[in-house]
Amino acid sequence: MEAGWVAAGTAPTPPTIQARAPMAAPHIEGRFPHRPGSSGPPAAPVRAPTIDDVQDDPTRFRDLTLGAFVDRLASAAPVPGGGSASAVAASLAAGLVAMVASLSEGRPRYAMHAEVHARAKAAGIELTDRLLRIADEDAAAYGAFSAAMKLPRDTGEEQEMRAAAIRDAARVAAEVPLRCVEACLDVVTAAELLAARCNVNASSDLHVAALLAEAAAEGAAANVRVNLPAIGDPTWAEATSARLDELLGQISGLCSTTHDVVASGESRPPVVPVA
Repeated sequence: MEAGWVAAGTAPTPPTIQARAPMAAPHIEGRFPHRPGSSGPPAAPVRAPTIDDVQDDPTRFRDLTLGAFVDRLASAAPVPGGGSASAVAASLAAGLVAMVASLSEGRPRYAMHAEVHARAKAAGIELTDRLLRIADEDAAAYGAFSAAMKLPRDTGEEQEMRAAAIRDAARVAAEVPLRCVEACLDVVTAAELLAARCNVNASSDLHVAALLAEAAAEGAAANVRVNLPAIGDPTWAEATSARLDELLGQISGLCSTTHDVVASGESRPPVVPVA
């Protein structure tokens, strides 16, 4: 059940989902500084090498047709890859949540759940947009990491700069899919809240939403973990891995409840805000 809400007639339970501060989107240009020790005034930041079809392509994935996106996914182009695909899959799950809420609004039979419908619809719409942005950010993060890997390493100084750039880019490449996993938790929270409090003819779509969101979370988590060794910060890597385990555990539990409730065909009591 969503934090801050409790079924009518039951005792409130402490929220289990904590508020999260948003992480900054990856910044690509100007990441690698001017070489120290050169004569003359400081030069402008050096632009890192770019990866074709990643950093020089202004197209947002949301602006592509579905067919064009899948064609890119199936091509030899470096992006979209698994991280962007996970975010897009999660955005579809969020869209299904919004759809089920919309199909439930204004129905006298479900009037007692009107506030839940409004909250779930707003959450689904916001999450759809957020996850599509994450899909673009994941591609940009991959581009920054790939560019860092291509930096020169002929001298000791260049090797140090390259290593620092790789660590910096790898951290961003881990933070972006981590935010995808966090968004997936928000999706399944909304789906579980709606389950058996919505139009019964659309309840199976919540089952699909939960399946998509859980798969997307697992995919995004794999992308986080693959970048952890390159960050060079064992403490942060350990904390991030623990955070992933916590998120995936919460997602799994909410998805299981959603599947069980949908399969039961039974209705649930209304929920009311917890003061």
